[in-house]
Amino acid sequence: MSATKLLLVEDDPALSELLEYRFQNEGYDVRSTSDGDEALMLASEDVPDLVILDWMIEGTSGIEVCRRLRRDKQTAHVPIIMLTAREAEDDRVRGLDTGADDYLTKPFSPRELLARVAAVMRRIRPALADETVEVGDILLDPVAHKVMRGGQSLQLGPTEYRLLKFFMESPGRVFSRGQLLDGVWGTGSDIELRTVDVHIRRLRKAIEVEGAKDPIRTVRSAGYAMEAV
Repeated sequence: MSATKLLLVEDDPALSELLEYRFQNEGYDVRSTSDGDEALMLASEDVPDLVILDWMIEGTSGIEVCRRLRRDKQTAHVPIIMLTAREAEDDRVRGLDTGADDYLTKPFSPRELLARVAAVMRRIRPALADETVEVGDILLDPVAHKVMRGGQSLQLGPTEYRLLKFFMESPGRVFSRGQLLDGVWGTGSDIELRTVDVHIRRLRKAIEVEGAKDPIRTVRSAGYAMEAV
C-alpha cells in the first residue's frame, strides 16, 4: 500500500518541522508549506489524502483555504484537521461549519494529533475499520468484538461498546451530548440528551479497573472526552 499523502500547512517553523518529522517517522508522505496560496497550489497539483491546516497562516487564511478545498471537486472529500490558537466556541463552530473534519487547539501534543489523523483515516478507509484500536491501556478489537484493559477482559453492553469505540476513534476530542447522540445512536434518533449521561455512567463502570484512572473526562458546559491514562 502506498504511503498516505499528507499536506501540512503551518506557519510556525519549529512546529512544522516537528510535525513533519513525526509523521514521516510514522510512514506518511509529507509535503509542507506556511503559505495558504501555495497550499492550494500543492493540493491541486497532487491531491493529498489528508490536510493538516493552521488557521493563521501567510497569504490566504486557513479558514479560506478550507473553504476553497471544499468547493473544488478534486479536494471536496479530502479530510481536513484544523490547528488554531483560538479557543472560543464560535471559532471552533466556524471552522467545522466551513468544512473541517476535526479541530485541535494549540498547544497540543504531536501524539494527540497523530491519533486524530489515524482516527480520521480509519473513518474514510473502510479497509482499516477492522484494525484494533488502542488508547492508553484500553484495547478494542472490532472483529472479535472484545475490549481489554490492562490485559483484563471487559464486559460491555452494545450501546456502551459503540460509545467506547466512538470515543477511542477520536482520543482527546471533546464531544457534546448532541454529537454523541448523532455519532452513536444516529441522526434520526429520538433519544433525549440526558440519556447520554446515563450511558456515560454505565460505560465508566464497565471499564473501571482497580487502581486505574477514569479515562472519560467530563468537560463542563461542553461534553465528554476520552484521554489516554
